[in-house]
Amino acid sequence: MNEKRTSVFSNGLIWFGAGVSLAEILTGTYFAPLGFGRAMAAILLGHLIGGLMMFAAGMIGAKERKSAMETVKMSFGEKGSLLFAVLNVLQLVGWTAIMIYDGALAADGVLHTGNWVWAVIIGALIIVWIFIGLTNLGKLNTVAMTALFILSLVLFKVIFFGSGSMTPIVDDGSLTFGAAVELAVAMPLSWLPLISDYTREAEKPFQATLASTLTYGVVSCWMYVIGMGAAIYTGEYDIAQIMVKAGLGIAALVILVLSTVTTTFLDAWSAGISAESLSSKLNGKWTAVVVSVVGIAGAILFPMDDITGFLYLIGSVFAPMIAVQIADHFLLRRDSFGVGFDVRNLIIWLVGFILYRLLMNVDIVVGYTLVDMVITVALCLIVDRLIPKKAAAR
Repeated sequence: MNEKRTSVFSNGLIWFGAGVSLAEILTGTYFAPLGFGRAMAAILLGHLIGGLMMFAAGMIGAKERKSAMETVKMSFGEKGSLLFAVLNVLQLVGWTAIMIYDGALAADGVLHTGNWVWAVIIGALIIVWIFIGLTNLGKLNTVAMTALFILSLVLFKVIFFGSGSMTPIVDDGSLTFGAAVELAVAMPLSWLPLISDYTREAEKPFQATLASTLTYGVVSCWMYVIGMGAAIYTGEYDIAQIMVKAGLGIAALVILVLSTVTTTFLDAWSAGISAESLSSKLNGKWTAVVVSVVGIAGAILFPMDDITGFLYLIGSVFAPMIAVQIADHFLLRRDSFGVGFDVRNLIIWLVGFILYRLLMNVDIVVGYTLVDMVITVALCLIVDRLIPKKAAAR
């Protein structure tokens, strides 16, 4: 039986699409108070930290040929993993709604037809992407990503070499370096519960995971820099308006709509895959469609302008989760796949969750995600010494 697998190139394209995102650009604008030099350093350091975590998460799924939520069962047990599957579906529904909302708001800033109209259009395109399917998206994504990359270059030129005020903002102390690093870590961190849904299908697990992580990291940094540059050099935080003033017109619509579709498709698709781990009766593709419809409704009905709290909530749940997985898979070689609840790891995760929330009140140069994960991994190793448990054969 020849099962169709995704190539290294197609995996890279998928994560190029994830990186070309309004969310990244808008988050990049928050770095302006640091000034260009320190903002760049924070963006690069944050993506390095987040990228390493993302790679580790992707490799577990790629090696085991399991989805993200299936790999969670290996550390928390069959039933214990359901907690994270439910939380993952909820955060993906939230992301779907947020991305459709942001895309519709920006698109309406270019062509005023009403936010709800653009929400429906973007949502419909996401559903089309879902029906095409992950393994059949290669050619379509190639065309879409080429267009998006060219347009991002144009946007970069407009911001950094255009006719703006070019009076750079200097560091005013309103944002600490550690807080900025955490904002850069936030985006790769939000993909941790998803990356294995794609790397598990790869022909070449290691190469595909590396390509996915590097591609996303580079492109996400690029988007952050565009947002940061827009705020520093033009004083404009609305990317749609920058494109309109530059006379990009239809090109602005293309980059806004396609970037939203290619990113949000990953959220909806992974929500479907996660739902399958909750019940064998659920069909992943149709669940993804339902998630898209719910996202459209949410984008129309509710304002979603500030997502900072949402990002931190995702981090507090999934950073200690992946820390436990990293310790189990790479260091302790433990596997609880056949167990109902791995109580030990669930308690360690809870400690990591509480620690994350406490660290949010502390200014740490490298951000608090890395510190939380290091402490959680160390806790796994210490507890394993004190309460040893036989590792299941892989």
